[in-house]
This record gives sequence, C-alpha cells and structure tokens, in this order.
Amino acid sequence: MKARAAKLVLGFGILILLLLISGPLRAQVADAALSGTVTEASGAVVPNAKISVKNLNTGQSTATQTNSAGLYKLTNLSPGDYEVSISADGFAAKVAKVTLSAGTTVTTNAALDVAPAQPQAPSSNLPNAPSSSKTAPSIQDLGFPADQTQGNSKEQALLDKRTHMLKIHQRLGLITTIPLIATVVTSVGAGGRSTSNTDRTVHMILGAAASDLYLTTAYFAIRAPRVPGTKARGPIRVHKALAWIHGPGMILTPILGAMAYSQESKGQKVHGIAAAHGPVAIVTAGAFGAALLSVSLKF
Repeated sequence: MKARAAKLVLGFGILILLLLISGPLRAQVADAALSGTVTEASGAVVPNAKISVKNLNTGQSTATQTNSAGLYKLTNLSPGDYEVSISADGFAAKVAKVTLSAGTTVTTNAALDVAPAQPQAPSSNLPNAPSSSKTAPSIQDLGFPADQTQGNSKEQALLDKRTHMLKIHQRLGLITTIPLIATVVTSVGAGGRSTSNTDRTVHMILGAAASDLYLTTAYFAIRAPRVPGTKARGPIRVHKALAWIHGPGMILTPILGAMAYSQESKGQKVHGIAAAHGPVAIVTAGAFGAALLSVSLKF
C-alpha cells in the first residue's frame, strides 16, 4: 500500500510540474503575425517597399517587401514589442512601434510621403558654363585653365621684394631733389674767380650730398629683382630712358666739379674739361627732374 501511495504522489507531482511550465512554453510559441498595405499619400500602392521589423526584447530583425499590390505579411513572429521600419525609393521612411500577442495578426498600414528633391551637381559637359548656384562664378567658369590660376610663391616673393625696393628708390629720389636744388642754387655764387672759398665749399658739400643720395637711390632701382615675363610700359620706359642721361651725369658732374674747385682754389681760371662742369650739371639736373615728372604724371 505504501509503495502504491508513493507512486500516486510522484505521478501527481509530475502532473503539477507539467502544468506549471506549460504556460510559459505556450507564451514563447512564435505564432504572431504582422501584415499591412503600403501606399503613397495619394492612395496609390507602393510595390517593392522594404519592411523591417525588430524585436525590441531580443534584438532579432526580420525583413520582407511588398508585392505588386503593395501588401506585405510577416508570420511566425514571437509575441512582444516590435519596431517596424518601412521605406521605398523616392519616399521618406516611416517608423512605427507595435505589440504582437500570441496567436494574433496585427495590421500596420503606412502612407509614405515623397522625399524632398536633392540638389543636382552641375553638368560636367559644359566646363565653361556659369555655375547654376547663386554664388559668383569661379575662374574656371570664366574659361581660365586651372594651371593658369595657380599662384607661384617664388614669383610672388620676387614681386614683393621688387615693390619694396622700388618704393625706397622713389622716396630717396624725392629726398635727393632737396640737396640737388640747393646745389644748383649755390652754383651761382660758386663760379668765377671773384667768389670766396666758402661759397665754393658750400656748393661742393651740397653737390657731394646730392651725389651720395643719388647713388643710394640708384642702388635700390638696380638691385630690385626682375620678375620674368614683365615688361616696362609708358612712363616707366621714359623714366628708364632718362636714367641713361642723369646716371652718367651724376657720376661725371662731381668729378668735373672737383677739378674746377681745385683750379679756382689755385687762383686759376677754370679750363679744360673742368669747364664742362656747369653744362653737364644743368643737363643732369634737368634729366633727373624730368625722370621724376615721368612717374608723377599720367600719360
């Protein structure tokens, strides 16, 4: 009797255990389904739309697509919460969340909106056509090849140095006019045997100062680097041509002046090539003044 009673108790316990675990097992049966229709906002069906469902509890995803009638259906889904993503070419994607229960089919329809148009790149078969954008046209749009629009750092450095040195040349040239004019003015009292040594000395000092400044001015013009391919035009050509007159004159004038000063200091009359000091000085000063005017006046 005791053995029979023990078997009955064991059998009853096994039955109770089966009943307890059968509920959760039935809850895990993948018998839920999801279906629906995908259309445009106008109501027309959207074939081949992509449907993706993700189980938010397990992270598993399942995908399908609509048929020619815009219908889709996913079966054998486990009950739970899902995220449904619906997309199609030319339409904005939509995302929805649904909850599936065991043994049920949930219908989720979607009306897709047309995606906004994307800006198109300008046509490549018209390289010189103006850009379709509202910005200013580029150099390439105007027809200049890229190799002609690239800067040359070496040439730019030469141009910057040349510009700097020529500015100094110009300023020193203007400063040189001060002792040069003073030299011309004092030359009136420095000539002749009746003039004093003081007048001649003042004239000589002013002339030497003018020559020194002139040589310094000329240095910056001569040493300014040349940029390949550049040509002198208009006033600059006149300015350079006059330099061939006042340049040698600025060298010859003080030499002739020193000779004349020596002769007059000895009580002699200025003679020989020293007598050309005055005319050479006048021509030199005139050419120098004309050179200054050539770059000051527009013609």
